[in-house]
Amino acid sequence: MNTTLLQNGTTATATAGVDLGQRSTKTFQALGSTASGSGSATVQLQGSMNNTNWDTLGTISLTLGTTSTSDGFTSDDRYQYHRVNVTAISGTGANVAVIVGC
Repeated sequence: MNTTLLQNGTTATATAGVDLGQRSTKTFQALGSTASGSGSATVQLQGSMNNTNWDTLGTISLTLGTTSTSDGFTSDDRYQYHRVNVTAISGTGANVAVIVGC
């Protein structure tokens, strides 16, 4: 299994993407934390065949704290391009990273 970092240390809403090719099973994992107190993050994972029109594969909602928390899902999609869309993030020093294994 190859692991690719899709998004690293996002501290604000952002979108980033990468060409993973049309491999079949992919495992997406979001990890996040805050510098102090609690927070939250919502991350959409999206796929595209042409890097223009995007479909949502799944959404990960994280409750953030000072220790790292994570959640994820597996997808058998055949999209060539994949991106992370951090639609919401809150908390003091909140950050989120997303990796994919395929």
